[in-house]
Amino acid sequence: MWKKNDEIRMAITDLTNEGSGVGHADGCAVFVKDTVPGDAGTVRIIKAKKNYAYGIMTRLETASDWRVPSACPVSGPCGGCQLCHVAYDKQLAWKQQKVKNCLERIGGLKGIEVLPVLGMDEPWHYRNKAQYPVGYDREGRLTAGFYAGHSHRIVPSEDCRIQDERSNRIRGLVLSWMEEHRISAYDEETGKGLVRHIIVRVGAATGEIMTGLVVNGTKLPAAEDLIERLRTVPGMTSVCLNINRERTNVILGRDVRVLWGRPYITDRIGDVSYRISLLSFYQVNPAQTQKLYRTALDYAGLTGNETVWDLYCGIGTISLFLARRAKQVCGVEIVEAAVADAAENAALNDIRNAEFFAGAAEDVLPAKYRESGGAMRADVIVVDPPRKGCDQALLDTIVKMEPKRVVYVSCDPATLARDLKYLCANGFRVEKVQPCDMFPQSVHVESVVLITRA
Repeated sequence: MWKKNDEIRMAITDLTNEGSGVGHADGCAVFVKDTVPGDAGTVRIIKAKKNYAYGIMTRLETASDWRVPSACPVSGPCGGCQLCHVAYDKQLAWKQQKVKNCLERIGGLKGIEVLPVLGMDEPWHYRNKAQYPVGYDREGRLTAGFYAGHSHRIVPSEDCRIQDERSNRIRGLVLSWMEEHRISAYDEETGKGLVRHIIVRVGAATGEIMTGLVVNGTKLPAAEDLIERLRTVPGMTSVCLNINRERTNVILGRDVRVLWGRPYITDRIGDVSYRISLLSFYQVNPAQTQKLYRTALDYAGLTGNETVWDLYCGIGTISLFLARRAKQVCGVEIVEAAVADAAENAALNDIRNAEFFAGAAEDVLPAKYRESGGAMRADVIVVDPPRKGCDQALLDTIVKMEPKRVVYVSCDPATLARDLKYLCANGFRVEKVQPCDMFPQSVHVESVVLITRA
């Protein structure tokens, strides 16, 4: 086995789920960051384990046809984008195979067709939400950007290529205001300093913009000057202060105070309008969200007579899409503020056949089912869980309720495969799997799956 600083010649044959290249030498795997299948050259070992190692490619002798010049000058150290150096068509093909591999290896689901990934025509500047941590560089200068991979070291980013370009401008405005007024940045180690994060939210369809400052305090010095600068940005609608005085890695606190404008911005997905507050969960890629939700709506197969349960519904984004075509929609969300937002969004769109319940989906749905004496039924159940997937109690209740269709919207193909394995062992079958690229240049992929009674 190798030792640190050993050099070996090898070819890269695959990508890991985290986006690192992997090759094999002497029967052992070597993980090499910023390489792609088809690359070959000299790799220096930087960490050696018993059966595997990590390395860096010091001399690239053969460049893969997957490889393209990175459009971002800090894509290497920044932890946000892992695939900037990979041609976009290759990203999509790899993500399709990633979903298929998870279904087969984790779910034991052989022979399931995974459709080609729904990609973007222009896979840059797509994000409608930016979260810039603020701190100091090694020379003690103010900086803001994104965290390096697996760390809280800030990599400065003046022109992030996946953020809305207005977000990059606002980042610069806030930093110049901090410098001129000597506003301090928060220090995680000491717990001192004021500004922790700069948050920017953009309504893609409306052009409305919200800027939020997360602060370790209750007041913002020179707030009037900041507001004046931010109002020079076309579309600025809301400037908010978020209070977070906890010694925590959680970005946002619960207390939001409006400094100027409204406490929300609005946006549209299709013909449904939404109010989005600083704390609201809202999909970050509006162009792809339309594709994702239209696929979910198509898979739900609604005719106007169905009762639908939408679990993990957030501010009602999918619920209200479904309500246009269903008899009744019941949404469940654990964040009470999101439930209030969902009810407001239903009223905003004059949708009267949607009802929302606050609580964990794995608690609310089983409780409602028990209260009905097992009589409660749903024609369609939609689940859009976090990365950890669905709770076992929730899956058990779905099985008992015997819906005609389950539409599973997943942001993690591994937990998706695990949950599908359970459902398929309990009377369901997978009909369609449609991946959607919500996060170009990253390793993440969303999927919409249609599941029916076997």
